[in-house]
Amino acid sequence: MDLLTSLRNVTIVVVDFEALTPAGRPAEPIEVAAMALVVRDGKLVEDGRFESLIRPPADVPVTARDTSHGITQTALRAAEPAAAVLGDLDRLLSAPPYRLVAQHASTEAGLIARQGEHCPILASTPFLDTVKMARKTLRSLSSYGLDELLRYYGIPKPVQRHRAMPDVEVTAEVFRRLLEEGAAAGHWSTLLELDAAAGLQPRPRPHVPADVPVQDALFRPDVG
Repeated sequence: MDLLTSLRNVTIVVVDFEALTPAGRPAEPIEVAAMALVVRDGKLVEDGRFESLIRPPADVPVTARDTSHGITQTALRAAEPAAAVLGDLDRLLSAPPYRLVAQHASTEAGLIARQGEHCPILASTPFLDTVKMARKTLRSLSSYGLDELLRYYGIPKPVQRHRAMPDVEVTAEVFRRLLEEGAAAGHWSTLLELDAAAGLQPRPRPHVPADVPVQDALFRPDVG
């Protein structure tokens, strides 16, 4: 079976987060972008996109390094919290089945899992990891980071590298190239084989003990 035929009823959602990494606690997202890809006329083409800044919890410091790529503290303070933003993205996913795609997908999977209560569709959707795809397909590379994959494929590095949507755009192009190259090499010809080679199952939502306080600013009862 032709791989694109196998994907014709599946929506691929390429996703990327930018996040803060506070000491002693999990990463906190400050930006998310997503691009939907569908098979149309024998090609994998864009079918919509979403992007938003995310307000971090009030007790998480935002440093100059965190804002070095054009995200300002003022813009972050004006943004909605993660629960609301990921809820908005989740409500757009109304025509399953889906696969999420990310570079080093375990990072994105962890961020989504921690917000799983507010984005149940995202949190229950399997990932395809472009790092796993690259390791399977491009065995000669010394590194499988996004910049190295861009160099390998001759894809121009975006001016706003390390912002969510520019990174999604180039990750989508890397995914297309790896998808085609891996299929040509016989690594996958169906979605099932692609899942086996590069898939990452949804992470269980972390358990929060009842006696651990939850920040009202992050989990607002009136979002939606």
